[in-house]
Amino acid sequence: MRSPHKQPLLASVIALLVLVACSEPATEYRQSLFIFGTVVDLKLRGVSDQQAEEAVQVVERAFQRMHQDWHAWKPGELSALNQSFASDKPRPVSPFLLPLITQSQLLFEQSEGLFNPAIGKLIALWGFHGDELPSGAPPSPEAIAAMVKLAPGMDDLEISNGQVRSHNPAVSLDFGGFAKGYALDIAIDLLHQQGVESAIVNAGGDLCVSGDHSGRPWRVGVRHPQGGGILAAVDALDGECLLTSGNYERYRQYDGVRYPHIIDPRDGGPVRHIASATVIDRDGGRADAAATALTVAGSGGWYQIARRMRLKYVMLVDETGTVYMNPAMAKRIDFQDGVPEKIIISDPL
Repeated sequence: MRSPHKQPLLASVIALLVLVACSEPATEYRQSLFIFGTVVDLKLRGVSDQQAEEAVQVVERAFQRMHQDWHAWKPGELSALNQSFASDKPRPVSPFLLPLITQSQLLFEQSEGLFNPAIGKLIALWGFHGDELPSGAPPSPEAIAAMVKLAPGMDDLEISNGQVRSHNPAVSLDFGGFAKGYALDIAIDLLHQQGVESAIVNAGGDLCVSGDHSGRPWRVGVRHPQGGGILAAVDALDGECLLTSGNYERYRQYDGVRYPHIIDPRDGGPVRHIASATVIDRDGGRADAAATALTVAGSGGWYQIARRMRLKYVMLVDETGTVYMNPAMAKRIDFQDGVPEKIIISDPL
């Protein structure tokens, strides 16, 4: 269900650089699923093929339900909830969807509103509620300004006794900047419940890991947002998730102008100056939301948002190729094709 906020970067966005000694026996079970509009690669270690197959089936069933009930514009629980907001009447929400809403409210507040799943109508206005890239002229400045003026936000939602209502009819929830990371966390938890301790779940480039790779950390790479190849590699430790928000895969092109899919809720326009933002965190949903918020914050405001969200590992790349990091991330990053010409390290904590 990857909504247009972050179109799948596929396996090439985050390359798995697994280092396996020649003498080491093959103990890895691999399976690929097509869900959320992208390829989800699962690698499980230390279990039999039968146990691995059964565990993957459990994860796949959960993913299928997520795809249906969390989708922003196709029929399902979330789309039905969005339709109910026009009436300002409470609607019951299942325990499967409600945690996304409650956690998103917290992340909305922590990010100073830069992560804002309530702007689904604005995203639709730009044409990013569809499986294909939008075409034609962008929305008019007047239409954008009118939507921004309505100021839909997660603080417009009221939650009580398992029911949700919106006091602002302009609210339309789109969890494209959050649901994938949240889903990865669930997948790892489900694998644990099935007795799988060492695994990596890679959904179109965003991933969470459990355990290790034969005594070594899982080695993963971050693709360079301005071309092919790997920008950097990093060791992902047990329980960590690595999420990247990029504006180079999903965009609208018109009359020679490129309009990226990540929308700034403050002015309703696409974010153009940040090519990608990468966050490592032990909470996949939080990392996903933070990557979106940092992209919107840009080179001048990312450190403030990182501090507010208490992020430990952050890296951004702007349109000129300049890399911005905090010191903790700088210690973990291993640049693959030479160190970038300009790196700015700031400590937001």
